Amino acid sequence: MSAPDPLFAVSRSTRLSPRQRTLIEQWEPTAELVADLSWRLGGTTVLLARAGDTEIVVKAGERGDLNVTREIEGREHWAGVWVELGVAAKTFHADSDANILLLEHLPGDLIAGSEAAIDPEVHRRAGELLRVFHDQRAIDPADSDEEETRRASAWLDSAHRIDADAVQRLRYALSVLPGVTAPLVPTHGDFQPRNWLLDDGEVRFVDFGRFGHRAAATDFARMAAQEWLQNPACETAFIEGYGIDPRDDQEWLMIRLRQAIETAAWAYQAGDPAFEQQGLRMVDEVLEDLEL
Repeated sequence: MSAPDPLFAVSRSTRLSPRQRTLIEQWEPTAELVADLSWRLGGTTVLLARAGDTEIVVKAGERGDLNVTREIEGREHWAGVWVELGVAAKTFHADSDANILLLEHLPGDLIAGSEAAIDPEVHRRAGELLRVFHDQRAIDPADSDEEETRRASAWLDSAHRIDADAVQRLRYALSVLPGVTAPLVPTHGDFQPRNWLLDDGEVRFVDFGRFGHRAAATDFARMAAQEWLQNPACETAFIEGYGIDPRDDQEWLMIRLRQAIETAAWAYQAGDPAFEQQGLRMVDEVLEDLEL
């Protein structure tokens, strides 16, 4: 009996399109599947493979999967500053038409859920590195802020479990709060310990699936709703590492408002009850601060 094709296990993934399987075979003909790391709540396929002594992360999305599209854009054009510092993975191969990329597998332990998640020194380093990422570009927001408000309204029109009275107040707040006029910078989009690794004291970052050009303060929102509440010293350290605090009081309220709506609705639709509860809490907190 002949030996099995080394790509047999990878190629059998029903979540990979024929084109994606072909590209993997062309790019890494000796690759063998190690593990399926796909997140049960998302549609993106994530595989850990090995080619010789090199471990490779395969990320592939269905047609229209914006997570992979955004990840390719963020890594191709903006993650280089972090790659040079050794805190983000190198991209080995990518094809935006096929919605697939192959990445270096970074060493390190996931920070979320560990003591490091509320360690001020970890947050200080994360702040330093985020500033490097943000400082690559700053552009005028033009009409993009109106689109952000429309997107938040669309989430309210979709399926969620936000209280009806709160929905009415949220809609009103979206209509009356001043827009965000801060320059748009390259943002990670989901910057929080869930996407941080710690390896021998260094903080590294994964998952550019929500990459986009936004106000710098949007990358602060996840931590402000989680770790900074648990240990306020983390917020202080992060700002010291970042160098400035870009949060304007009124614009920060609008950023938090949009993030709360999106978190609560997305988590409900994705079937993530713990994250949904966080989103609902974020809604309550921002409405309380708005006094609405």
